[in-house]
Amino acid sequence: MGLMSTMKISASGLSAERLRMDIIADNLANANSTRSATGGVYRRKVAVLQPIPPSPTMPGGVRVVGIVSDITPPRLVYQPGHPDADANGYVAYPNVDIVHEMVDLITASRAYEANLAAYNAAKTMFLRTLELGRV
Repeated sequence: MGLMSTMKISASGLSAERLRMDIIADNLANANSTRSATGGVYRRKVAVLQPIPPSPTMPGGVRVVGIVSDITPPRLVYQPGHPDADANGYVAYPNVDIVHEMVDLITASRAYEANLAAYNAAKTMFLRTLELGRV
């Protein structure tokens, strides 16, 4: 595997983890909303990642194959005076667990850092190889 292949693999990981962090930020921003643009309650979103197997033309890596909504039911909180309360006085809040989202954010951040370190290491090796060629 060449240095450029290593950099492409790390770049695909950087892109995927950045998207994961964006989705987590979206989930956290909507954690306490009671309405969404579609009219229902906001649903937690999750990125679905898939490995790219190496081939003669592609070095491999990872790609995002979709963004899906979590199917767990919304949290129901008894708030009879709330404008979004149903006939029984319950308000539906998104199925977003702040602690779970923070753990996901930390793992995505660490994976991003690992991919960045691998990319920078490959870049450093590439530059040193070029310097050897000048001598």
